[in-house]
Amino acid sequence: MTISRRNLLKVGVAAGAALSIPSVLRAQTSPTTSQTVRMVIDNLTVFDPVVTTADATQTHAHAIYDTLFGVDSAFAPHPQMVGQWGVSDDRKTYTFELRDGLMWHDGTPVTAADCVASIRRWAQVAPGGQVLMKRAKNISKKDEKTFAVELKEPLGLLLDILAFQGPFIMREKDASFAPTEQVTANIGSGPFKFNHDLARPGSSFTYDRNEKYVPRHEAPDGLAGGKIVKVDRVIWDNGLYGDKQTAIAALQAGEIDFLLSLPVDLLPVLESDPNVVLEVLDRTGSDMILRLNCLQPPFNNVKARQALLHLVDQEAMMRAAYGDSKYTRTVTSMFGNETPISNDENTGWFKKGGDPEKAKQLLKEAGYAGEKVVILQPTDWGEASNASQFLAATLQKIGINAELAPSDWGGLVARRANKGTIENGGWSMFITTEPEAILGTVISDNTLPMNGEKGWFGWPQNEEYEALRAKWADLETLQERKALGREMQKIWWDYVPTVLLGQNVSPCAHRKTLTGLVGVPGVVPMWNMQKTEA
Repeated sequence: MTISRRNLLKVGVAAGAALSIPSVLRAQTSPTTSQTVRMVIDNLTVFDPVVTTADATQTHAHAIYDTLFGVDSAFAPHPQMVGQWGVSDDRKTYTFELRDGLMWHDGTPVTAADCVASIRRWAQVAPGGQVLMKRAKNISKKDEKTFAVELKEPLGLLLDILAFQGPFIMREKDASFAPTEQVTANIGSGPFKFNHDLARPGSSFTYDRNEKYVPRHEAPDGLAGGKIVKVDRVIWDNGLYGDKQTAIAALQAGEIDFLLSLPVDLLPVLESDPNVVLEVLDRTGSDMILRLNCLQPPFNNVKARQALLHLVDQEAMMRAAYGDSKYTRTVTSMFGNETPISNDENTGWFKKGGDPEKAKQLLKEAGYAGEKVVILQPTDWGEASNASQFLAATLQKIGINAELAPSDWGGLVARRANKGTIENGGWSMFITTEPEAILGTVISDNTLPMNGEKGWFGWPQNEEYEALRAKWADLETLQERKALGREMQKIWWDYVPTVLLGQNVSPCAHRKTLTGLVGVPGVVPMWNMQKTEA
């Protein structure tokens, strides 16, 4: 079906789209004074958001790239690069037209061909993209600014999929890379330009305001709305990430402006500093999880995975990781504590203090014979490093031959992609965190699929579970989603691809002179913030 420009607008309004039809949009407003913001966020080692889902890479990508749609603070999708969109009467053809003013940092215009290539590359690895491609008949360019997604059957969650952890749009030549091959050009169309001349791997990366970026007119809200840059430059300090005490001293001295991750025992120091603000940007918090390698012994045996589920003492684990209990709590649902589909199905394994004897019994039933278990330990992430050490001691107490493999987070990210045996550089388990808000999306969350080697690190595989997850895209009511969530969780805790270690909600710290920070789970947006004189 061909949709005319007139019908495109009509259908977009009928579908409830937030339309933006700019003819002449203003470029990025210049700050009145030269401003540089220095931030300690995470250890950025991989630049390509298709190659890895690491939070640092996502933050980098949101700075230099743009997205077709973005989610607001209530996780509703809104057009971002898209100006107008429409859907055919049979709900099988979506047509998208790019808004005016979109330019690559190299000065060339963003085209529909760039969008098509970016969607196709992203869809090879992203859970939401894989769902889209199963339904897609064709994704094609119509003209320089328009492309269409033709479906074999309706997909009501298409806009949500494109918005929530959807594709970052890259130049067509960059999007031609295999999804396992890292794009390092760092040329996007987003609100910041990556300064290649000032890049200092291991030390710092610099982002300059993109003076030619044209923001949307809407107020900023989550990852939606106008991405208005109010500073000239952001310096991402990698060097201080692994040394929190030095970073805190630098924050107090005004040498840096923002520190994302804080040791709980040092919070009182900052609470008493009149020049520093503690602020919780992600109010839903994150769940710390233990990801198991389901391809290699001993955790290719379900009994061995179940043993760890019964073994973990979440309260003790959270004390080891974060210290102060006022920022942590236990969690038993695979969907977290706070999402609408959180439930108590098949959670009888949970026991205060854990159950080491049950764990020993299950290990015996699994036939565990002393195989080495390698725990990837991120030494520059204090909380996960502490939790990894506590985990190793806990495993050793019940007779597991546990060994830590220390490296910085970048080294962990590289090694966790290895599907080989321990002897060939593989691994058994690693600790990470997942924002609770993302756990409630089901289709888009990277950790929730169980689609084997096509899936996220650990590669669990269960066809019955995947058949249930596939139904999610067609559900229309929360009641239906809650019911399906219970069915999924029953299988999840029988299979055990992941072990929950607890929930944490923690503040970041920044100078009082830095205001306007946007709160988004797992990401630190660089737009909207502004720096005033002390």
